[in-house]
Amino acid sequence: MALRIGVAGLRRGASLAHVLQLRPDCELAAVCDLDAERARAFARQHGVPQWFEDYGALLGAPLDAIVVATPAPTHVDCTVQALHAGKHVLCEVPACWTVAEARQLVATVRASSRRYMLAENMCYFAYCQAYRDMIRQGDIGEPVYVEGEYIHNCETLMVAAGPDGRPQRTWRAHLPPIHYCTHELGPILQWLDDRIVSAVGLHTGNRRRPDLGCIDLEVGLFRTARGRLVKVLCGFSVAKEPAHHWFTVYGTEGHLESPRWPDGEHRLQSPRLPHQHAHARLALGVDHPGAPPEARAGGHGTSEYFMCDDFVRSVLEDRDPPLDVFAGLDMTLPGICAHQSAAQGGQPVPVPDPRAWTGEGASGTEACDR
Repeated sequence: MALRIGVAGLRRGASLAHVLQLRPDCELAAVCDLDAERARAFARQHGVPQWFEDYGALLGAPLDAIVVATPAPTHVDCTVQALHAGKHVLCEVPACWTVAEARQLVATVRASSRRYMLAENMCYFAYCQAYRDMIRQGDIGEPVYVEGEYIHNCETLMVAAGPDGRPQRTWRAHLPPIHYCTHELGPILQWLDDRIVSAVGLHTGNRRRPDLGCIDLEVGLFRTARGRLVKVLCGFSVAKEPAHHWFTVYGTEGHLESPRWPDGEHRLQSPRLPHQHAHARLALGVDHPGAPPEARAGGHGTSEYFMCDDFVRSVLEDRDPPLDVFAGLDMTLPGICAHQSAAQGGQPVPVPDPRAWTGEGASGTEACDR
């Protein structure tokens, strides 16, 4: 029998709905959006049998799984409600907004018989997976220092019409940029097979768009459990086009670097390449060669096809997904702690290990439990 899936949030969620609807083992059974006309139009256009504008009503529908693609500050609340309603959850990034929410999420997932997966699509970019394989097989020796950047002007998404029709600031205007570090930390932590234990943060403040009141750019400097250094820069109010993800990885014997511009090239310096005089140019991209045509239905190359595949298989085969609650929080909590460090003038802040939390009422608090 096909997995019956509902999608909540039809801006970001529309992409994942397209991917899931093409799978023979899935049925896109319902969609939900606070904009009733958007939900109605999507259901009509794509043959979805049910649509809702109320999330509680969606949870009452006969569904097996929910895709939570609602605004970021609502991710934990929507996930907890879905798990309590007996639904499996694929949740968009970031996993949570606060450490207190992270504790609630862990407790709920542990108490549930349902599967939870974080939808971090960068972990499924073809070039990110190629980097993972090259690093793990020792092409650059031991990785010791990594940088990542996500720069994307989102100012047009920081204002929207409110219930009264007047413009108001959205959650994106209130977003500390480093909270959205999962696109970089997700693949980086997979490459390193490591987790972050300490965070230092600084930000530029609000200089570019005083009318929006948003932080322009924010940087996090992280130390891992195995003593590596990681730096991540995020900015969403910036005078730079086009948007980019960028990585550089320094190893004890070599170096990997991705391009910042569309016409750039991935480069590798490695002792495994004999008689090398310069970086080798790598023909890498976001698409997986040989993927079926429907793999591009969601956008972001073929990443979301393989991401959704892992989620669906984890449910149908009753096994933990690769990006379970702990992996998801490993790539989310450092950003929360880095922002708290920035508020304290750059003082280091320990990053909690959610595996150590024994329950919702666990005693003791970490430095960033605020």
